[in-house]
Amino acid sequence: MSKVRTRKGEYVPATIESVPDAPPNGREPADAIGLVELAPDLYLNRELSWLQFNRRVLEEVSEASTPLLERVKFAAIFAANLDEFFMIRVAGVKRKVTAGIVEVGLDGRTSIQQLTAIQKLSQKLSSEHSRLVTTDLIPELADQGIAIVPYRDLGRKDRSALAEVFDREVFPVLTPQAVDRGRRFPHISNDSLNLIVVLRSDGNARFARVKIPALLPRLIPIPKSDRALTGAVLASPDQWAESATVRFAWIEEVIAAHLDRLFPGSKVVASYPFHLIRDSDVEPDEDEDDSANMLEIMRETLAQRPFGTVVRLDIDTSMPPAVRDWLLNQVHATSRDLYVIDGPLCIDNLFELVKLDRADLKDPPLHQSPMFPPDHVLPLVPGADHPDIFAILREQDVLLHMPYQSFNTVADFIRAASTDVDVVAIKQTLYRLGKDSPLIPALTHARDDDTQVAVLVELKARFDEENNISWAQTLEKAGVHVAYGLPGLKTHCKLTLVVRREADGLRRYVHVSTGNYNANTARVYEDIGLLTSREDIAADVSQLFNVLTGFAPHVEYKSLWIAPGEMRQKVIAAILEETRIHREHGNGHLILKMNSLVDRDTIRALYTASQAGVRIELIVRGICCLRPGVAGASETIRVISLVGRFLEHSRVYYFHNNDAPKVYIGSADVMERNFDRRVEVVAPVESPELVEHLRQVVLQSYLKDTVNARELRPDGSYREVKPRHGEGPFDAQSFFATFYRQGSAVGQNHREPVAESL
Repeated sequence: MSKVRTRKGEYVPATIESVPDAPPNGREPADAIGLVELAPDLYLNRELSWLQFNRRVLEEVSEASTPLLERVKFAAIFAANLDEFFMIRVAGVKRKVTAGIVEVGLDGRTSIQQLTAIQKLSQKLSSEHSRLVTTDLIPELADQGIAIVPYRDLGRKDRSALAEVFDREVFPVLTPQAVDRGRRFPHISNDSLNLIVVLRSDGNARFARVKIPALLPRLIPIPKSDRALTGAVLASPDQWAESATVRFAWIEEVIAAHLDRLFPGSKVVASYPFHLIRDSDVEPDEDEDDSANMLEIMRETLAQRPFGTVVRLDIDTSMPPAVRDWLLNQVHATSRDLYVIDGPLCIDNLFELVKLDRADLKDPPLHQSPMFPPDHVLPLVPGADHPDIFAILREQDVLLHMPYQSFNTVADFIRAASTDVDVVAIKQTLYRLGKDSPLIPALTHARDDDTQVAVLVELKARFDEENNISWAQTLEKAGVHVAYGLPGLKTHCKLTLVVRREADGLRRYVHVSTGNYNANTARVYEDIGLLTSREDIAADVSQLFNVLTGFAPHVEYKSLWIAPGEMRQKVIAAILEETRIHREHGNGHLILKMNSLVDRDTIRALYTASQAGVRIELIVRGICCLRPGVAGASETIRVISLVGRFLEHSRVYYFHNNDAPKVYIGSADVMERNFDRRVEVVAPVESPELVEHLRQVVLQSYLKDTVNARELRPDGSYREVKPRHGEGPFDAQSFFATFYRQGSAVGQNHREPVAESL
């Protein structure tokens, strides 16, 4: 029974008398199918929810059981996450404040109230981050022979060695920029680290700026004082480093110690570091009649990114108020944009330390399992030592679980298609491809007179735009048909279609995934992919590619949930159908795994299902705007977030359906942007064995996790998930690594569910 909240804070039945039945086609708007509007306090603020997620990342920095360089990595990830959050999300809130927009968000906050809350929590998290880095990580690194030494603590010989490095490899690329009547304050580029220098010349105080070049490492290795320098120290650290002990100095401190070289004739009074973040949420001005020029449009759009308004200015505690106020004025920022850090700035640069060859301070390497166990007996390609993937897919579907199983399976699927004389067409979407992709050579090799190769490259994949432009040009030069998607939409779905000529006619093979075709991230992102030759799915994928690359009108899809269009309605319809079944049989159960839960209408449907008594388990890694555990509203909803060694990235949607489960996987999170402004695909998993595996092994393992999981409280905070009495801790990610390594390849010799042993 749906309920609404009264002024007294009580939940009473809404005007409808029962939970509505699911609509037959899932197309009616949420209001039309009986979902009542909810009180603002049933929604958690999106931006504050994201900050709570980043707090979870920060907790990993203090996790004593995690190897030291992995903790350093989490410290860098926290900083990089926060920078991007300000570039995009905080920038959007600030634009509303500047424009005087007074609309109230779902949670009842105005834009200025949101911004104030964001600033308060961000400053708190940044201070905690700095404390962990300076008081925990840096001392522990020194204990392990990786020392970051303050310049003031270095002896004469070390300073002399660094002076030589400065002269040879740093000084030539620095550009001092004085500020006076004839020289205006220079433009400060986004995400740059800088020094404000206070000078005294002819009795007058002056300011100057020195940018720390991004092409130089943030941590300067301190050469051994008894070893002659040969070659570039910054490019070839192996010539000076010893395996047991490595020492570094912060580059800004090295530069600050030699500012007299940059400003001869002036007395350097002091210098202060600062870090600037600008609004980087630039979108192309797309014209449907000019889509052929999308490459040029994106180049022009990217050129605007360095010039956005300031959204955050980081300084350290050493900067005096007078210098701070002068700097704020020069960069056109206010005290609201200022964040004071008690420690080094730009900690995302600690990624440099993660590259050190110190296996003893890192997680042991993951031994990725092949797709098939060694005793696989299906037909092999003649003369080859690997299975014939097309023969296998004619017999059964295959599920891949990254990173526990190798991305090479996907690459091999593309390679097999590119070299098979019977393949007549290959079509693929590319969103974040990464560098040195193994797929590009295969796609270009496949392009010949007898094979149609069409690739949709999404140029608007944020912060991967330049990389994707380069790949698009490479493919076009090789003769591949390259499309750039639909105006106003991002093509976020992950699809490959292979059309093959066989004895009984043309057969289509499909790969649909929750993650990108990126060999690098596939080693650290958890994702799920489905390989199938099922005709219903293949026909839908063919239709979608025709829409993406041609002028196909709106088409009906038999099996796939497609956005924009019907996906929101399909999701809501499935939730309400589970609610209807629960009213009839009393065993309603939903398990939804995703990155973010934001969409208002879907949240309304989940509240409706909970009020009817449906058991709802949500595995939401990041943003969750639904407030669980509220009496009379969401008592049957449990929400957990997992942050661990691997980035949980898969989207899985499970509906119990009265013991006849329906399971879907795909690219879409439950967000307005995914439902309305992106091309997304969610596909059914139809094999009973794979459905059982996803429910009893994959989802059940996540729900049992007591190491990486945190449970969302009604107030928006998270708490640790404790093992049940008499049980030890359970790490789902470690379990998967062992499970797949032992040969439990999904779809091949499938074993009994292991849920009882979890």
